[in-house]
Amino acid sequence: MPQEVIVKLKNITKRFGRVVALHKVNFHVERKEIVGLVGDNGAGKSTLVKIIFGVHAPNEGEIIVKGMRFRRLTPKKAYELGIVLVHQERTLCPNHPIWRNVFIGREITKKFGFLDIDKMKALAEKALKELGLTKMPVETPVKFLSGGYQQGVQISRAILFEADLVLLDEPTSMLSISEVGKVLEYVRELKNRGKSAVFISHNIYHVYPVADRFVVLDRGKVVAQFYKEDLTVDEVSHIMQAIARTGSLPPEYKKYSAS
Repeated sequence: MPQEVIVKLKNITKRFGRVVALHKVNFHVERKEIVGLVGDNGAGKSTLVKIIFGVHAPNEGEIIVKGMRFRRLTPKKAYELGIVLVHQERTLCPNHPIWRNVFIGREITKKFGFLDIDKMKALAEKALKELGLTKMPVETPVKFLSGGYQQGVQISRAILFEADLVLLDEPTSMLSISEVGKVLEYVRELKNRGKSAVFISHNIYHVYPVADRFVVLDRGKVVAQFYKEDLTVDEVSHIMQAIARTGSLPPEYKKYSAS
């Protein structure tokens, strides 16, 4: 039975000067779905999610969020619609404690504008606990956390602010094997809570364990899409390598073409 579509992009084109980063891209995410957005470096993956989050405005096309149509979004509007972006570059202040980082830019205040520190600490602790992040007190400066734990802090923001769609831009980049495993646990927990996610990665072995469906981008175009049950991880790896070399699907996988 079809699920509710959270976000749908129709014929999205994005140009940076003479460079066409995305060309006539169609893309969607359903409720409680993890979409693996994969492809080689420079394929347009980050540009696509930044359009969903409102960092970039498309030159052409339409964005539909929960049935509402937009020519473009802004980060503020995306937040209001329940969309959160976890950047590849961790947006954390290393010298500040965990709780301050969870609420950065969205602080809770009391009367006369004073910060409600006790409430923020309690809520941050609750959100982290729901991801299984209980080893470090919320007063711990972020600089003392592992890379995987830092990604967990960023993802906890999405849980705390009840995001419906979490955009994860290379969340496992430069992490150890054990830290990658921890991030995958966080993503599974998002789905368990009824949330959706777009998981960007150029490493299929990182995203394959948690994704329900895959969309392959190459040179700004969607060239393939399929469900996980259709293909093994090694077959997907073979497809991605072939697309990176030739720009097209191997003949034996043409039925998964997006065109």
